[in-house]
Amino acid sequence: MFKNFRIHLALLILSAVGAVLVAALLVNIFERKREAEKPFFKVVAVDDNTVDPAVWGKNFPLQYDAYLRTTEMRPTKYAGSEAWPRVPSATDPRKTVSRSKLDEDPRLKKMWAGYAFALDYRERRGHAYMLEDQMFTGRQQKPQPGTCLHCHASIYKAYRDAGNGDLIKGFEKINPMPYQEARKLVEHPVACIDCHDPATMQLRVTRPGFLEGIKALKASQGVKDYDVNKMATHQEMRSFVCGQCHVEYYFKGAEKRLTYPWAKGLRADEIMSYYDGEKFKTWDHALTGAPVIKAHHPEFEMWNQGIHAKSGVACADCHMPYMRVGAQKVSDHHVRSPLLNINRSCQTCHRFSEEELKSRVELIQDRTARMKNRAMDALVELIDAEKAAQDSKKNPERLAEARKLQRRAQFYLDFIMAENSVGFHAPQETARILLESLDYSRQGLLVLKDPSYKPTVLKPFEP
Repeated sequence: MFKNFRIHLALLILSAVGAVLVAALLVNIFERKREAEKPFFKVVAVDDNTVDPAVWGKNFPLQYDAYLRTTEMRPTKYAGSEAWPRVPSATDPRKTVSRSKLDEDPRLKKMWAGYAFALDYRERRGHAYMLEDQMFTGRQQKPQPGTCLHCHASIYKAYRDAGNGDLIKGFEKINPMPYQEARKLVEHPVACIDCHDPATMQLRVTRPGFLEGIKALKASQGVKDYDVNKMATHQEMRSFVCGQCHVEYYFKGAEKRLTYPWAKGLRADEIMSYYDGEKFKTWDHALTGAPVIKAHHPEFEMWNQGIHAKSGVACADCHMPYMRVGAQKVSDHHVRSPLLNINRSCQTCHRFSEEELKSRVELIQDRTARMKNRAMDALVELIDAEKAAQDSKKNPERLAEARKLQRRAQFYLDFIMAENSVGFHAPQETARILLESLDYSRQGLLVLKDPSYKPTVLKPFEP
């Protein structure tokens, strides 16, 4: 009988404990549901005049804390940089910078001879540094226009203020300003207001360059009067807000209008064809006189050629992956290389170890680096040969042909060098572009060496 009593007592205690645990679980579920119903608490009011991200951060502390971490400097094998200490000066108060790519590869100075990038070119740092590093770069030794702030500052409100409420008019007014004058109109690097509607928190495009560029691209595809903020899907917007700035561009005309050269398409060939049609050149090469073009970080264009874009994967899926904080699902605003966040950036879809995934990426980047170096060697050899031909003052017709080929070889090579993924966004397209760069350089050498040689310009690639 006593034994039965103990059994019943044990069952009673277990039942009570079980009831307490079930109750605790139900309370926890209820609390988490309540948290999910209120993803943020409105502590302060924000509107289209609230530029300071710290104010937005009072409503969105999780996102703001992650945003602040873009100050961290952690390199991967081919990108980023550890903090390099420097002694502040009267003209440059920075205590740390990233390492100089010009010191690592002196060939770049020859490639960009006569252009500002031959003065200063460093590894990229996080979004937190984008305005500071632009303001104090050695490239400011050459006059820069206000256009540069389009992507390096939180400039949405400045455009509207300059245009008396009209975004495009303000854009047109600030573009031709001297950089130092335009710089007084902005205070922060890219911030919350640049990508989010303060009334709804929905993603939006605020940069006139992208608004006009994507409209031209869609028109080339048969879509008239495309309005990205009305017609794009949410998943598309998770790439378009990044594509506002991570793109190829140029300053058009005396008004220095920032223009994305997408009227014929996004591939390097189509952009080259567009520039040829516009008779555009960034500068005349100081050693050869060739009318060359500087490419600028075309991540959006190259991503569009890759398997991730074709599979519906957005920029934010990898560079700002979702994370769970309690019951909330938030996008990680610590924007960085996926290689520094493989667990959430890659393993959500790819069921392999971190070591395996990292080795796959670095294999692509290793191969890209080798191809890039061979294309660079060929370009430098062509530049030297052109300089010798120019000094000899012989065969000016052949030299003119070689200059045309240098223009193409240099743009194709720079298109890949300026792109931050080191080939990962679109490996096969990257290899093709570098091959064509090398081919154009070799053709330029043949033009100078063999009077009977007739160069060929490859037709735009058709997928």
